[in-house]
Amino acid sequence: MSETKDNDAFRPLDREGLVQRVARLLSKAIVTGQLPPGQRLSESVVARQLGVSRAPVREAARLLENSGLVTYAPNRGFFVRKITARELDDLYELRLVIEVAAVRRLMRDGVEAAAPALARQIDEMRRVAGPGFDMATQVEADMEFHRLLCSGSGNPKFLAVFDQIAAESALTIMLIGRLYDDPVGLAETHVPILDALRSGVESDSVEAIRYHIDVARDVVTAQFREMEEDTRP
Repeated sequence: MSETKDNDAFRPLDREGLVQRVARLLSKAIVTGQLPPGQRLSESVVARQLGVSRAPVREAARLLENSGLVTYAPNRGFFVRKITARELDDLYELRLVIEVAAVRRLMRDGVEAAAPALARQIDEMRRVAGPGFDMATQVEADMEFHRLLCSGSGNPKFLAVFDQIAAESALTIMLIGRLYDDPVGLAETHVPILDALRSGVESDSVEAIRYHIDVARDVVTAQFREMEEDTRP
């Protein structure tokens, strides 16, 4: 019997790769509600379930702390973050600043390169709006459109900030669920943004993205305030 030859597919993961994989798994569990707000992330339990040591789990939790999904309490450990309506409003305010700046940059440098990818993503949002797709997939498709907007601007700083807050944004939407009552209609709300970009009129493009984010901001924060009132003693 011949020995198995070296194969790139079977190279052991380096530490950074392992930490990123653990972080993605934890992030998905939080965003989909498998790990609810306020729950403690037991490093030993997660490590045992994933078949890894506690060190990469701890490092992954630190990454999620930076992205706003978990918090750290001294001598107690990491917990899934509980988000308030005020914090959520602040988050959308930051998104508005970043995405308006990205749109302005796109209009300055030209949208020709970015437009096809944005159009394909709208088609993807329509596809996953159909039967057989869960809300997590729909949220991911929505966030990818906005990520492409930042990526297409050509400013890596816009993309870096967006990536840092994307998971937190997705979590807030998943927690209320209400924004995705009509995923088909939601996909169509992105069409005016692309149309405005293609028009070449900067003021129209800025107004389109501002309106889109402001509507989401109003809906999500209103739902969060209702949730906060319902949980008050």
